[in-house]
Amino acid sequence: METDPRDAAAEAALEAEKQLVLTLGGFALEIAGAALVTHEKIPVPRFNFVQVGNVGRERQTAFFERALDHYFQRALRPTFRVPLPVPEHLDRGLRSFGFRARPSPLALLLGRGAPPPPADGRVVVAEPTGEAIGALASFWTGEKERPELTAALDVAVHHPNPGERLVPLVARAEGEPVSAALVYRYRSAAGIHLVATRPSARGRGAASALVGYVLREHPVGPGVGYSILSDAPTVGTRLAELGFATARSYAEYELPPDAQLALPSPGPPGPPRWRPPRGG
Repeated sequence: METDPRDAAAEAALEAEKQLVLTLGGFALEIAGAALVTHEKIPVPRFNFVQVGNVGRERQTAFFERALDHYFQRALRPTFRVPLPVPEHLDRGLRSFGFRARPSPLALLLGRGAPPPPADGRVVVAEPTGEAIGALASFWTGEKERPELTAALDVAVHHPNPGERLVPLVARAEGEPVSAALVYRYRSAAGIHLVATRPSARGRGAASALVGYVLREHPVGPGVGYSILSDAPTVGTRLAELGFATARSYAEYELPPDAQLALPSPGPPGPPRWRPPRGG
């Protein structure tokens, strides 16, 4: 059967996102029906999520127990990404554990078409150097996690593994850093990750200028397809103007801030479910 090129591009984009977490010090555990992407030292949703595939109704109990136990033992609050439309049994199962779907779906957008013309110059995009790389961590983490991310960025930028390249970018307006992103290439796929803008600078085109710079200048090298993950409908409209189109959509489930990280009691202990074979 011939593979749909757009489906292959979407799979490559998801793999590149997972590899970004790995190169920054995280890890991924594959279980039946999902990949558990984890970063114990940077407990933010973009680094701790469950990429759900196909989970049958009869196997969901074991699936949820394994996935939640993996994160809860580490005091992490994962998000669950479930492809739309969400199967009824998975929605019911997640809600029974206290998870709720975010208001807007998470969209995986793939770049296509010609790059946009240069910006008008009010926003200047460049690669930060030296200590400026560490300052970018403030866009994505709190003070506690900032040193870990700064150190991980330094290693990944200056000592990449074969087949990958990471380039941080910062957009400045009137000399002040107002927006930032990470461009990460893994093999032939590249993602524009963690695009963030200071609240006081939103609506001034800084993020669009940053994405446009990537599409024109190819900071991680030529011959790659670009992807972006976004859960903001207005951002999706602007990205469409830059040549992006939605390839896949996910419902993203999260725990409310007051939820306790604990699984229900399994009940009283019983006999073992498996016994070793007898005989010589």
